[in-house]
Amino acid sequence: MKREILTTFDGSTTIHLPEWDESYHSKHGAIQEAYHVFIKSGFSLLASPVLENSPEAKFISILEIGFGTGLNAFITYLEAEKANKYVDYVGVEAYPVLLDEALQMNYVSELKVSEKAPIFNRMHQVSWNEKQVISEHFNLTKRKQFFQDISDIDQYDLIYFDAFGFRVQPELWSVELFHKMYTSLKSGGILVTYACRGSIKRAMFACGFQVEKLPGAPGKREMLRGIKI
Repeated sequence: MKREILTTFDGSTTIHLPEWDESYHSKHGAIQEAYHVFIKSGFSLLASPVLENSPEAKFISILEIGFGTGLNAFITYLEAEKANKYVDYVGVEAYPVLLDEALQMNYVSELKVSEKAPIFNRMHQVSWNEKQVISEHFNLTKRKQFFQDISDIDQYDLIYFDAFGFRVQPELWSVELFHKMYTSLKSGGILVTYACRGSIKRAMFACGFQVEKLPGAPGKREMLRGIKI
């Protein structure tokens, strides 16, 4: 499928699929969407200083559904360093972005972290299907896998559910797939997603999630967050 690189409203880049009229990130801003949905509404809850006294407070395990351009992984790495957290990050992707495409993304310059360019590059250069040490604070496992084949159990504190939209791939927003997400999370674990369709909320609820609507990223009114109870 043809892919083209576009610049979103906040100046950061994304990959667009003309055949589907679907992009990897919001056209209103790739970086601002990633921070709003996955960091502010997910990671920051687990990185909060109020949790510092819990035994595993410094260690956060994350599953990303749709590794894509690596934006969510990269900003999580940046935030983990700031918060002095240690992240074990698993990014699942059935159709990996080409290295040349990934290295055309302008996230390093837009985030004004030029000294971290080797980290972003390394995330895309390391091999798939084995754990890689990216930094003192960040381990990365990129799994080339269909989402439907995920079989982890009680493994993650947090899931970034960043699949393509319901309009183009409704099967990725089914009860069956959210059941896999629920099973993959530890008790009390969190799932965040940019989506807020009624059928998605009902699918999450049917699997046992406690579901709440939150304000969406710019350009989108609402998003969803689920907690495994």
